[in-house]
Amino acid sequence: MEEPRVFDTSPVRLELEAGTYWWCACGRSQNQPWCDGTHKGTGITPVETVCEEAKAVSMCNCKMTKNPPFCDGAHKPLREAAE
Repeated sequence: MEEPRVFDTSPVRLELEAGTYWWCACGRSQNQPWCDGTHKGTGITPVETVCEEAKAVSMCNCKMTKNPPFCDGAHKPLREAAE
């Protein structure tokens, strides 16, 4: 299994409508933070996210969160290392 790629060192804040979403866990999608199928062959699978009602969320873009697909601050050390 390949390692996820860091897409960005900042989360993305979104207003999600009720529904089912597929979060990109590999970091390769060109439609971040959503899966576009480019994970095929990596051994990494997207994460299904179901919103029962509309809500604001912070989606992880570094792919290192321990609470996928939501940001847990895992990007902070990555951002500091890049500075």
